[in-house]
Formats: sequence, structure tokens, C-alpha cells
Amino acid sequence: MLTFVLAAVLPTFAKADPTEAWQAPTLSITRYDEDWSDLADAEKRDHHWTGPFKYVPLGDDAWLSTGIELRARNENLENNLWGAAEAPDDSYLWLRALPYADLHLGKLRAFVQPIASTSIGVAPAPGPVDGSGLDLLQGFAEADFGPVTLRAGRQMLSLGTERLIGTRYGPNVPLAFDGLRADVKLGAATVSLLAVKPVQARKGDFNDRTSPDKALWGAYAAMPNLDLYYLGYRNEAAHWGTREGTETRHSLGARWHGKRDDWRWNVEGVYQFGRFADGPISAWTLGTELGRAFPDAPLAPNLTMRVNLVSGDRHEADNRVGTFNALFPKGKYFGELSPVGPYNIVNAYSSLGLQLTPDVSASLAAMAYWRYSREDGIYDIPGNLIRDAGDSRARFVGKEVEATLAWQATPELELSASLSAFAPGTFIKQTGTARTIRMLGLESNFRF
Repeated sequence: MLTFVLAAVLPTFAKADPTEAWQAPTLSITRYDEDWSDLADAEKRDHHWTGPFKYVPLGDDAWLSTGIELRARNENLENNLWGAAEAPDDSYLWLRALPYADLHLGKLRAFVQPIASTSIGVAPAPGPVDGSGLDLLQGFAEADFGPVTLRAGRQMLSLGTERLIGTRYGPNVPLAFDGLRADVKLGAATVSLLAVKPVQARKGDFNDRTSPDKALWGAYAAMPNLDLYYLGYRNEAAHWGTREGTETRHSLGARWHGKRDDWRWNVEGVYQFGRFADGPISAWTLGTELGRAFPDAPLAPNLTMRVNLVSGDRHEADNRVGTFNALFPKGKYFGELSPVGPYNIVNAYSSLGLQLTPDVSASLAAMAYWRYSREDGIYDIPGNLIRDAGDSRARFVGKEVEATLAWQATPELELSASLSAFAPGTFIKQTGTARTIRMLGLESNFRF
């Protein structure tokens, strides 16, 4: 999947001395990871118009960093959910503004990011994730004690490749969490300790609230080339199939990733156990990625191959749950068009990325999907069942192609487009409407 806005990186500022140029940090989705402290040097911040906004000196050891994202995204859907959606043909516009202020006072810090979001034309009616008016997306206080950083308040979370904990950046209203976080540095490793609850977006101004039903806790250790983690999850209003009850799920995961020469790889496995209602949970996932870049070839092609296996429930009639729970995954999981989420699925993915000019990139991707278990249906990204298994014994869900194009018009402005088609497979044809989904996405994103 091409994440359009990650290409928005400020240019290299002028050289601070004859031998070394200062490089602006890559703009992140969460924004609080960006370190603009080097702009304390007035000469550095004078070489680009954004410099005075990124570092505002306030006195001894006190400074403020500011920025904003202005995004407009138009999505045009034909035969949504293969024609089974309430509004299978839909065309709408998402609009959002994400300003932020990051105040540093010595070892203390306060970060605030409001959100203004709305939508136009969503049918049959917009939901809270389409637009929630004015609200606080992030707001936390932080204290730096050297090897330990403590943070309390509301924040977005992005762990690893966002298989389980992501920002939901693609949809209009991102996901945030309320609670506590501690980052502990142990040599080359950073261990993040979490005790948080997700924020529920609501329509209306300043009324988003901490979820009363869901909680997340755990530890995520990020080391060079290896991540190890435990995540605990509780949902007092969970539902799987026709059953409802309290779900307590524990996830043990490992991620091996790296890069050597022009090759890169990412392998991640997770096992889950716990209880749902009156029965046990046993589920798992394995994701693999292998990539190869050809920087010296014409158009600098970049090849990527992925295979994802995600467990499903094998016996609907018993009390055991075998369906993997992706918890809070990234918003567009398999691509710009992602009607299927990471539950009871086998996915094969290949893509070719091209650098057409220094400012224009393109990619072409092909995907195929199968059910892992014939006894379980398929789900969307939030985990809602969208096609029950019924009497179908077919595994093949469908195949998808997607083309993307992105133009970095200025260091702050990116314009992008995607065109996707998802043709239904045998399982979709045997369980309901089965038309080819088509989507055209157009996006403008201004960030600094």
C-alpha cells in the first residue's frame, strides 16, 4: 500500500557549516516524534519559510513547535461491498484540519493537537469516523527523566507496522487513546509500557469520550531488527458471530525486520489466547514481506511481495474462538480499497513502485484473498462480519488491482490519486451480491 502523505518531507536546510548540512526530520503521522530542537540555531530556521513556525524560542530552555495538516480526500465507490452496502454507489468528500502545538520547558513537554473534521455526501449517512466536528485528537503532558519518559493524556499510537495498534490515519478521523505510557531505554532497546483506553469518536463538537468498554495494556520492546511484545485487551461488549459477551485477549508477538544492500524484509507472527463469554480463545497470524529496490535502474523500480495468513474460527457451534482479533489496526490495511480486514483471511500481495520523476511516484499492485477457515466468514477492518460463511465451502474471496500516483508539488503539498478494482471470487458469488467493486480516490494534503 502506498501511504501518500509519508512522502511529505521538508527539504534540506542550508548548511550550518562548510562540511555538514542539517536535514529536516521526516514528518510523521503522530507528529510528536518529530525533533526540531536543532532549529535553536537561528541561521538554520531562516532558510525555509516554515522554520520560524517549527521552532519558536520562548526563553532559557523553553521553545514551541507548531504545524498543521490540511487534507481533502474524495472517494468514489461503485458496488461497495460487491453491491451489498446500503449505498453501494457513493461519492463523498472528507475534509480535516490537524493543527498542533508542541511546548518544551526543559525536561517537561505539553503536546496539543485539535481536529476539525467533516464530510460531504456520505450515503446513507455519515458516521463519526467520517467527521466529528471540533474535538481534541491529542493532548498530553510528558516528563523526560533520561532513560525513562513518562506520558499521560490523549495520544495516537503507532507500534511496529500497525498490524495491531495503528493510527487509523487513512479514514477521516484518526484513532487516539487515553491513558499512560512510559518509554524505557535499555541499551539499544526501547520498551514502551502502555495502559490506555481507545477514544470513541462522536458526532458533534468536543464530545469524543474514552471508551467505557475497551481497554488496552502491555509492553512493546523495539530493538535493532527485532520487536517483541505483549498486548492485553479487554472488551466488555464484544461479539463474534451470534455470540456476545466479555472478551479478554492476550497477544504475544515478534517481528523480525531489516535491510541489507537493496533487499528488505519484515516477518511478524502473533499468537492470541484468552476468554470470550464462556469459552477459550486460540488464534494467530503470520505476515511476511520481502522487497527489492533497483536504485540504479531506469525509474528506480521497487518490488514488494507479501503473504499474510490470519486464523479464523473452525467450529461455529462450539464455545472456542479461533478468529484472530486485529485489535486497532491501520485504517487502510491491504490498500486504498480495503473492504476485507485481517480476520480469517489469506492474502497474497505484489507491487511495483516507480519513481517517474524526482517529484512523481507511481505504483501498481495486485492482490488475492482466500478464507483461511471454511467455517468462518469475512470481516471488515474494524472487525464487523460482512459475509457469513453460510453453506459455502469455497475459500476464494476475490482478486484486486490498484494503481496509485503521487506528486510532491511542493515540500508541503502532495497531490495523489488511486484507482482500484476488487473482482469477487467464488465465496462472494455463493453468499450474496457479487459485483466488482471500483474506487477512485483523489487526495490533496498540505502539511508542515
